[in-house]
Amino acid sequence: MNKLATTFTGLEFVNPFVLASAPPTESKRKILKAFESGWGGVVTKTIGLHPVENVAGPRTIFQRASETKPYVSRSKRPDTVSHSSWNWELISDQPLDVWLPELEEIKNTYPDRMLIASIMAGAGSEEEMDNWRRLATACVDAGCDALELNLSCPHMDRKDMGAHIADDEVIIRSILEAVTGVVTVPVWAKLTPATSSLVDAARVAYDAGASAISLCNTFPSMPLMDPETMKFEVEVDGLVSSGGLGGLAIVNQALQCVSDLSRAFPDQPISGIGGIKGFHEAFNFIAHGAGNLQICTAAMEEKGSGGVGVKLIQELKDDLEDYLTRKGFASLEEFRGIARSRVVEHSQIRRKSENYNGGYEKSA
Repeated sequence: MNKLATTFTGLEFVNPFVLASAPPTESKRKILKAFESGWGGVVTKTIGLHPVENVAGPRTIFQRASETKPYVSRSKRPDTVSHSSWNWELISDQPLDVWLPELEEIKNTYPDRMLIASIMAGAGSEEEMDNWRRLATACVDAGCDALELNLSCPHMDRKDMGAHIADDEVIIRSILEAVTGVVTVPVWAKLTPATSSLVDAARVAYDAGASAISLCNTFPSMPLMDPETMKFEVEVDGLVSSGGLGGLAIVNQALQCVSDLSRAFPDQPISGIGGIKGFHEAFNFIAHGAGNLQICTAAMEEKGSGGVGVKLIQELKDDLEDYLTRKGFASLEEFRGIARSRVVEHSQIRRKSENYNGGYEKSA
């Protein structure tokens, strides 16, 4: 019996660990290596139809923390630990007609692994809705088991794409309806944490046919500037723009997002993303209700793995299986969501006296 096997949105995963849509899944070569290493699934780097050209400089950096100044920096120095990643990487620059035969080969090579295509198009016109439909049908016809709609990329020039549409419930609904109208595979909606209406956006997505919410994409952010050189730690010609913060530094915020959705929609699937570096972070996402786990930064940081986390996936599987055995659990479903009922409003937390009533004055 495979204790790590899990069913998510009707798909049978050999384990709940999935490489997220990012550089680790940018090519056939990397995805095949990921599956060979033991990952249960991958979400491809986002596939689109619009022109893509990355910046003429570094696209991803890894920041480390130490007890000496500067406390957080990409600069290499002894006695540091991983803090976060920062990127302004765009979606795949590989065109759809190159991706399609590669997707077919990947699925034929590893039929028991889940291949999820991340796709993105624009909004606001029927032409863009047709672009969503074209991407969706093409990827499914090539053998993809599910789709993930990128509604959350934090660094897009086009205002009808990515995180720019995070608060537009009409656009979210129109995209979901366009895609679910042409495919029958599960459709996951990847949302951004950069919104005050996350639960509302998720409600619209679920209502419009999303099989799951993937949460959360990287946090919009700025790279640090070196006070001595007055240069950003990543820049092009002295200039910088918004990027995405990921890695261990965002785990608590990502858990808050997952918790908010899990409590609002306890019966709906959530794919947890954000700062998972090992079993402890993975456990917390499951405890808050996530049904599977997407990982990026920790895999990219692993030296000698080609950026796909060869040792990481073995550690994750071994640690989860050991935990299930020690606790006598048959699967992760036996502890998924255990934290949900213990997250309450502040007024429900015991105070020093019994007179507190949430900060309101008692009426006469």
